[in-house]
Amino acid sequence: MGGIYIIMIIFMLASMAVSWTLKSKFRKYSEIGLRSGLSGREVAEMMLADNNITDVRVISTEGMLTDHYDPTNKTVNLSEGVYASRSAAAAAVAAHECGHAVQHATAYSMLKFRSAMVPALSVASRYMQWILLIGIIMIQTTLIPLAIGVALFALTTLFSFITLPVEFDASRRALAWMDTRGIVTTQEHAMAKDSLKWAAMTYVVAALGSLASLLYYASLLLGGGRRE
Repeated sequence: MGGIYIIMIIFMLASMAVSWTLKSKFRKYSEIGLRSGLSGREVAEMMLADNNITDVRVISTEGMLTDHYDPTNKTVNLSEGVYASRSAAAAAVAAHECGHAVQHATAYSMLKFRSAMVPALSVASRYMQWILLIGIIMIQTTLIPLAIGVALFALTTLFSFITLPVEFDASRRALAWMDTRGIVTTQEHAMAKDSLKWAAMTYVVAALGSLASLLYYASLLLGGGRRE
């Protein structure tokens, strides 16, 4: 058990470090103006137009790094620091979110799989922690609640790993389009790529952290409540 606790702590610290690095990189690259002079909104609108996507709106949303694509209402939501900013970091984030819109428009298989899991994941996320808590409390009496909790946690972990290829593909599409369109120079491309790399790392660490937690609960289940 002790080894699993240590792994969980390591991933918690890694998550904090990656989050800090991402914000630091974003602030740094946000201070460097894009030679093309395009804002995040303009970059997003250009990428959507170039991919013949006419039913997606680009809007501004509050917060820092709260950028996301919402397939339910077909909007590319850009944070305040991206929407009007004319930097390599803003261009990278805007193009990345449009990458998700392109995935949606082209029925990208991994995105379809991920979207199909959302209803089940919503239910799992709502009740999982309570069921796990009940399972741990009742572990000496019955393993059924804990087994259900572990199954639900496994679903959320699977979702975390399915998210990875979706995010990497969106970044690949974004960088390729920016190069082809001449949005960024060679130096700006490097900054954009670095920004997206650290954004992707947050998903990698989250997925691995979820796996570590799953292994902990699974070890409780398999051990039948016995603790070393």
